[in-house]
Amino acid sequence: MSGDASAEPDFAILPSATVAIVGLGLMGGSLALALRQSRACRQVRGIARRPETVAEALARRVVDVGATELEEGVAGADVVVLAVPVRAIIDMIPQVGALMQPGSLLVDLGSTKREIAQTMNRLPPQVQAIGGHPMCGKESSGLESADLTLYRGATFALTPLPRTSPRSLALARELAHAVGAQPLVVEAEQHDRLVAAISHLPYLLAASLVATARTVAEGDPRVWQLAASGFRDTSRLAASDVRMMLDILMTNRAAIGEMIDLAQANLDELRGLITAEDEGALRERLSALQRQRAPMFGKGKS
Repeated sequence: MSGDASAEPDFAILPSATVAIVGLGLMGGSLALALRQSRACRQVRGIARRPETVAEALARRVVDVGATELEEGVAGADVVVLAVPVRAIIDMIPQVGALMQPGSLLVDLGSTKREIAQTMNRLPPQVQAIGGHPMCGKESSGLESADLTLYRGATFALTPLPRTSPRSLALARELAHAVGAQPLVVEAEQHDRLVAAISHLPYLLAASLVATARTVAEGDPRVWQLAASGFRDTSRLAASDVRMMLDILMTNRAAIGEMIDLAQANLDELRGLITAEDEGALRERLSALQRQRAPMFGKGKS
């Protein structure tokens, strides 16, 4: 399947829909805020285990209706969005699918897709499903970090199943457009390989930078006094929520292993040039990488 970043949204389905969001952390809360602000659907429901989270969501007008029980929150919903960690999504799919009305659509926001797609394929035939992964986020988590602009301008990966109907794919695209995101259709396994390179590997590299500096600090703690914006920026992802990252790493093991090998090969190449004092080849290599990076981001997004 090919991308859909340039397609215009067709708001023919979503305006009459009730959208139930399971999980009111950063991603779920931000989705709810954006949907309510855009008035893209008839009703936004929020489902969370903790009553205080539901109370906060209602007080802040993040959702129209709140619930702590899946049965209450999912009943009669046209779209159910699972905005919880990946392995919780996998565990929850059968339970939520059994509660959904015929013809309704189940979407998830998980960062890996292969295992989620496999579980979705076992849903009852009357329930539609599609994987989703908005390429946005923050290091902070929880409803207090929810931001109605979080999805704006972000790519929203959609991974249809063979059983996903054209109507359901159209509805998922509408959902992405409604919060300001750009849908991109991609196969689940290919999605996992691509995000391993540009999302999961960077987290591990950032964690490795922190581990390296910590080891150096054991010999001389002044390293922390010398650490400035360069180290702060390149190690930023190491501050990501560990539970969330464990779910990602454990459900995308093969692709992440492949990307670690590729990164190690690149580091070995650079180390070889440095060790050999081949300044000309090193300059050529680094300059080429500098040029290759520039088109990846627009002006002001470096």
